[in-house]
Amino acid sequence: MTSQRLLNAYTWTFLAFMFAPLLLMVVTSFNDVSPPSVTDWRGFTGKWYAFFWMAEADMRNDPVLRSLDRDRFIGCFVNSLQVSAVVVPLSLLLGLSGAVMLTRWRSRANGLLWWVLLSPMLAPGIILGLSALVFWGRLGVGAGLFTIMMAQVTFVAGYPLLILMARLQRQPIELEEAALDLGASPFHVFRRITLPFLLPALLSAAVIALLSSMENYNTTMFAKGGACTFATEIGAMSRNPHGHPPVINAVGTVIIVITVVAALAHAVLTRREAR
Repeated sequence: MTSQRLLNAYTWTFLAFMFAPLLLMVVTSFNDVSPPSVTDWRGFTGKWYAFFWMAEADMRNDPVLRSLDRDRFIGCFVNSLQVSAVVVPLSLLLGLSGAVMLTRWRSRANGLLWWVLLSPMLAPGIILGLSALVFWGRLGVGAGLFTIMMAQVTFVAGYPLLILMARLQRQPIELEEAALDLGASPFHVFRRITLPFLLPALLSAAVIALLSSMENYNTTMFAKGGACTFATEIGAMSRNPHGHPPVINAVGTVIIVITVVAALAHAVLTRREAR
């Protein structure tokens, strides 16, 4: 009984440690004070959320919001979407190629190839960003969104690789061998058997690759040059010597709500399929 109580106490302490900062961030996103504070409550407000669509005149009347560059923030978010639009498909393609090679190609070099393909995930983001900056700079390509894309692909592709490998290892190889014996081409086998089997894993890998690209800071920071992304702009705003604006808390709250809704929707759909 004592061990069970200790386990319960540890569990609740761990949950409080993990989620208490998120709850505080949500609460402070509705407090009419900057920088965000829980103890200094100035009244309930939604202006930190309305910052992205409020009229220009209303924004200029607020001493905090008028110091922020809304157009730049939105532009940086659009840059992140553009980067993700390239990084996600490339990462899925490279991850799928590596997964098929490692699970279908039997060779003594598989172990070495495994570590080579996964090594970018273990490398510090600073190294990846600087190496991409130097490499493409030597080829005459200036730092910007392109170097961000190439730097992110080097490690984001590892996530689809692991997810797709786990899925492929569960697929009966006899299905592909039977189709080949019946005269189907390797491409036809892949399109009609392997790819449909991988579809759930591809969707999961795409979501993880998208989130990894959008939230990446270290690699992007050292490869961006004069460009900006959603993560780097939030990082720049948070380094304000007078404290970061509560707009960042509002953005974080929106991300949490989207994540929770998506998780609940996935749980409901999974339960319906099980029934």
